[in-house]
Amino acid sequence: MMRALPAALIALGMVTGTSVPLASAQEAADAPVRWTGTPIQGGLLQASAPAGSTATLNGIAVPVAADGRFLLGFDRDAGPQATLVVTTRDGRALTRTIAVAPRAWRIERLDTLPKYPAPDPVFARLRPPELAQIVAARARVTDADGWRQTFRWPVTGRISGQFGAQRVYRGEPGSYHSGTDIARPTGTVVVAPADGVVILAASAPFSLEGNLLMLDHGMGLNSAFLHLSRIDVGAGDHVRAGQPIGAVGMSGRATGPHLHWSLRWGTAKLDPMLVAAPMSSTAK
Repeated sequence: MMRALPAALIALGMVTGTSVPLASAQEAADAPVRWTGTPIQGGLLQASAPAGSTATLNGIAVPVAADGRFLLGFDRDAGPQATLVVTTRDGRALTRTIAVAPRAWRIERLDTLPKYPAPDPVFARLRPPELAQIVAARARVTDADGWRQTFRWPVTGRISGQFGAQRVYRGEPGSYHSGTDIARPTGTVVVAPADGVVILAASAPFSLEGNLLMLDHGMGLNSAFLHLSRIDVGAGDHVRAGQPIGAVGMSGRATGPHLHWSLRWGTAKLDPMLVAAPMSSTAK
């Protein structure tokens, strides 16, 4: 799934690091813990260990498939090092220290505006049950196997919002942008980026996200699609990569029609531009 870093990011000096290939059968015997991709803030690795192993990353359990394959994700604010511990079926503990490359995030400083607008009582009433639905959806465990696939873009077009961008209001940082925005007209078809199971299909627009759809891809990896004009699948549905699942819109808090696509692995927020295959150069 993890691909080479975009040349544009490298050229801008935004990332550093090297890619480590997955092991062959002989290499696995010599070095049984391997990964492919670049450990980097917002990035995702495909990893392998001997079948039957368990794993932790920074002390937190990582799901591992029966064949020893698993994912490793790094949050936007991940520290410079992560500790991976793989315990093999015969009880050996294999520890790897992973150097996580930093990113240079787009920070906009607004010294004349307050961080928060005046309190909105309607929003304060609606938001807690919405957040509860999102948390419950992310807690679901499904039989999805899309995490093994190369992800595609759910829609192609102009990138209008970058992952990790952040505003600072009078010296106080606001929340950073947790996904990638793709500007397209209302009604543009959105497809599944990989196989998955629908874990949330909002029955009514959420106050911020609008018509919200979430897919579980397995192994703790899930996608969220915000501001849709319609949702074409229902909770519990199994979808295939490339299958239509909804349409671009501007529901919720949006200033124009676009798709906000976000990815999470556990609690780590990931950059779709580091996970998906290159966007087609023929996008309109």
